[in-house]
Amino acid sequence: MDDHYAWRLIQDARIDRRIAPTTLGDGNTQQAPILIDARGDWQIKAPVSDTAAALLDTLLPVALGGARFVIAQLGQSLDGRIATESGHSHYVTGEASRIHLHRLRALVDAVIVGAGTVAADDPQLTVRHVPGANPVRVVLDPRARLSADRRLFCDDSVPTLHVVATDAPPSPPGVERVVMPGDGATLDPAVILAMLAERGLERVLVEGGGVTISRFLDAGLLDRLHVVVAPMLIGSGRPALSLWPIERLDTALRPPCRSTPMGDDMFFDLDLRAGKM
Repeated sequence: MDDHYAWRLIQDARIDRRIAPTTLGDGNTQQAPILIDARGDWQIKAPVSDTAAALLDTLLPVALGGARFVIAQLGQSLDGRIATESGHSHYVTGEASRIHLHRLRALVDAVIVGAGTVAADDPQLTVRHVPGANPVRVVLDPRARLSADRRLFCDDSVPTLHVVATDAPPSPPGVERVVMPGDGATLDPAVILAMLAERGLERVLVEGGGVTISRFLDAGLLDRLHVVVAPMLIGSGRPALSLWPIERLDTALRPPCRSTPMGDDMFFDLDLRAGKM
């Protein structure tokens, strides 16, 4: 099995909303089908390349994550920074990490970013590096402070939701404005997910930045967290996560974790849902 076939099976699992145990690829290709047990572990009676195996290990849990599924990804330095003090972040992690991120986008219904990420990075939030469908883009901008020239506001090929607080200034033209209760600075992550679910957007990627991901993690709303760590020391700048303080290490989050090299970086897959059970 090569990467192309592995990615095709993962996309099939996502499109069919299958739940393990299941069989993928049977009757549709000349290659051997893949068997997935109730724990999500996979087996195939054919040789599998190392990169294809890594794809299946990291992305099948996302594709088979159930109807309501929320995942986040962070790319950070060894000292836990995602950008310099000025916000420059292109690029902390390598190309393999960016391709992985685009695959995550292709497996979800919607991708969430905060206003800070849009202001600093001007992202497109598409899947241009991999085959797949673009997700709905969700911009959390309580004060509606973003300028209308941001690329995701100018590109109408993908739906964009501009989520603002009550009494915020007008949204840029061509995007859907969603007004939610808030204090003008923050929005409730649980209310955001409920709003998306009402629109049929139940599989969600929280992409950035660190503050936005931290709020979803603090609220206990993430099922999985992918962290890519680059062999780089920035020394200052914006932290990856900023959670509520704890007094003792025995209260720290210690979810089951799988790690593997990802290009020149190291990839960590944290199963936060396991800690909820």
